[in-house]
Amino acid sequence: MKLVKTNTTYLTFFLFVACFYMLLNSCTNNTSINKDHLVFRYNEHANINTLDPAFSRTLQDTWVSNQLFNGLVQLDSDLNILPCIAKNWTISDDGLHYSFTLRDDVYFHKHELFGKDSTRIVVAEDFKYSFNRLRDEKIAAPGNWVLKKVNDFEAVNDTLFKIELKQPFPAFIGLLSMKYCSVIPKEIAEHYGNDFRSHPIGTGPFQFKRWEENIKLVFRKNNNYFEKDSNGIPLPYLEAVAITFLPDKQSEFLQFAQGNIDFLNSLDASYKDELLTADGQLRNTYKETINMIQGPYLNSEYLGFYLDSKTPEIQSELIRKAINYGFDRKKMMIYLRNDIGNPANGGFIPKGLPGHNESIGFSYQPEKAKQLVEQFKKESGISKPEITLTTTSNYLSFCEFIQRELGKTGLIIKVDVMPEATLRTARSNGKVDMFRSSWIADYLDAENYLSIFYSKNFAPNGSNYFHFKNAQFDSLYNKAFTITNIEERKHIYTTMDSIAMQNAIMVPLYYDEVVRFTRKNVSGLGINPINLLDLRRVKKN
Repeated sequence: MKLVKTNTTYLTFFLFVACFYMLLNSCTNNTSINKDHLVFRYNEHANINTLDPAFSRTLQDTWVSNQLFNGLVQLDSDLNILPCIAKNWTISDDGLHYSFTLRDDVYFHKHELFGKDSTRIVVAEDFKYSFNRLRDEKIAAPGNWVLKKVNDFEAVNDTLFKIELKQPFPAFIGLLSMKYCSVIPKEIAEHYGNDFRSHPIGTGPFQFKRWEENIKLVFRKNNNYFEKDSNGIPLPYLEAVAITFLPDKQSEFLQFAQGNIDFLNSLDASYKDELLTADGQLRNTYKETINMIQGPYLNSEYLGFYLDSKTPEIQSELIRKAINYGFDRKKMMIYLRNDIGNPANGGFIPKGLPGHNESIGFSYQPEKAKQLVEQFKKESGISKPEITLTTTSNYLSFCEFIQRELGKTGLIIKVDVMPEATLRTARSNGKVDMFRSSWIADYLDAENYLSIFYSKNFAPNGSNYFHFKNAQFDSLYNKAFTITNIEERKHIYTTMDSIAMQNAIMVPLYYDEVVRFTRKNVSGLGINPINLLDLRRVKKN
């Protein structure tokens, strides 16, 4: 879509932008943020659903939760597990018992319900309450799966919190770094009930100030935050964070180019050629005003099949394999992503995680794809095989590329575009035959990826959107929990991934890369392989 078509639409568009920017400044002034050079501004085109960490299932919700809340442990930029509210911990020899010693200087954000001091110190009972709330069936938090392997937990005293697992799980400590496991205060959460989603009180580097849904979200600096930098200077450096919700990525880019927002996350088709050369380099036009940061991303982009579909083409392994063989992933990356990311010619597990193997996937073999489609035609009697592929508008170009390529094999692909939330619901309820999706690592173990093929995780009660069931796979999945040796686990993970690929239950597209663009006056943002937004050490000059 072109930015403007006529002088009239050109004028209308820029009047809209001007009015929006005046509104942005007005909202900022109304929240008493006077140090504009210390306000980090970004746009969230996908919107934000909640500020309650127990419900932060999307990347955008996790980003805001990360500014407001803390847990027992946290990840650094290399995904090492570090202390957070827990200053240290021990794990028993049998791998079942975890003991966390808490800091005694972590305070909740101020709120009148805390009494005369307007705040209080976090104690172990707060973690007990937060974990019980997370797995409370009445709350129905999507993050409750994090504690499925937990047998019990207890607050021994104010600074000692213990967790007992049902069975050893080496990746468990990584699970605790997820925002689902953040600590929240009982008196505030119970006072607001469901409205805690828009009245959050945590311990994070920023505290909630104002949320006009679909318009603007503002956080202020938490002056009582417990973490300091290596020089002993309290974090965060910024005074505030201001988030807007322009749904159009072109408008978002325009705001960024004009300096009205400080940061762009990832690469969108609407502006990729404006910013980058064909080989993924920042264009000279922007080198003096913009920084580009790039690195690995534990994110697998894929097309999935709903195997319980009544559509013969979806049920056919021949057609599913033909789709895997039928398009050139490298060509797709060059033309549609300016060579940002890696073609997924391996399995579902992305590069960077133990278990990834390039040899178990599909290469580009157009003749073989044609043969498989012809074989399906003969065996089924269907002369014009057809599948509907459902996607969001952001990935329409990828799906149209695949549509064109597969048309050469004799397979008709119809592309249906839905809003993200609608597609998410339809996918979970088995209402779409073939869908575009992605899986971002929640924690640093390939089990995180393979869990979506486990038969007991059928959607809508789990993340097995494919309704894939395989006895060998399930047996290996259960066995992996009993093995602590990483090399042995790696072999099992590769075997499990290869089973999924042999059955062609999905089509890996590419292993993504984190790409961030910031204005030149922004420093300290950095990147990490799970694309978590960490604003504690960000500075603006």
